[in-house]
Amino acid sequence: MKTRLQDDVNHLIDEQVVNWPLARQNYDGLKEVKTRSLELLACTEMRVQFNPGRIKSSAAKVDAKSIKERKCFLCQENLPPEQNSVLFKDYLILVNPFPIFPRHLTIPHVQHTDQLISGRISDMMMLARELPDFVIFYNGPKCGASAPDHFHFQAGNKGFMPIEEEFLFHPRKSLLTDRNGARVFSIENYLRKTLVFEGENLDEIESLFSKVYRFLDAIQKDEEEPMLNILCSWENGFWRLFVFPRRGHRPRQFFARGEAQIVLSPASVDFGGVLITPREEDFNKLDEHLVKDIFEQVTLFDSDWPLVKRIFKKLI
Repeated sequence: MKTRLQDDVNHLIDEQVVNWPLARQNYDGLKEVKTRSLELLACTEMRVQFNPGRIKSSAAKVDAKSIKERKCFLCQENLPPEQNSVLFKDYLILVNPFPIFPRHLTIPHVQHTDQLISGRISDMMMLARELPDFVIFYNGPKCGASAPDHFHFQAGNKGFMPIEEEFLFHPRKSLLTDRNGARVFSIENYLRKTLVFEGENLDEIESLFSKVYRFLDAIQKDEEEPMLNILCSWENGFWRLFVFPRRGHRPRQFFARGEAQIVLSPASVDFGGVLITPREEDFNKLDEHLVKDIFEQVTLFDSDWPLVKRIFKKLI
């Protein structure tokens, strides 16, 4: 079912890709993007995308010094004059001028506040319900966010990431708990540690997510927030959240020199099954072995995964 906000956002996208030269150029450029698929495990496809327009995001310097020395590109006063927006509660909905998806949004908070998800899961879920054609996603401050100093979500059109369909048919999907209008699943043998929350009870999903958040926070005491990526969508009357607990930001290949270097900084879309490579040599180089190695470096430790699942076993 279409919503008023969905109609307004569709109009915004259509207007921006015509009237904003940067957006028009980069969305036209998506027609030339190369893709290929890797079949790694049962119900586990990784699509590799060569997208040179994403080099600024993939290679972004997110250390404190670099952030302090540049203007925040998500603050309203620093937006390009051609960039229009739609307001939703305390968020601006913007067309992302460096797209991965055919319809790609950036959704910053109106205030300049840190990229921390605590207390904002309900905002994410409300956005998903009001934008039913989109998957909303969150990249943690050390999990792919190129603006860790300004809270924001992103969104991309449904049907783009393999995980959306794979979850429905995955043979290693396990129900961990089902209570009060909310269910939690884990997906095993899937390259990345994956929890799936779904249901029609927003408060219960938020409560269950908070239990995971607190556990991860306890085992990652040195981090400002536990490392994770999140995808969220509204599916015919219920929410579905994919939560990917992590232990690393970028793999060692990102920092290597010469032939060993691969400029791949995994974020939500990569965890969703589309690997974004801004350099053609990396697009050609990635194979099953390298992809498995990269995800092994950034996903949650094997030893911590049973402890995460045990949280929900106690709730049955």
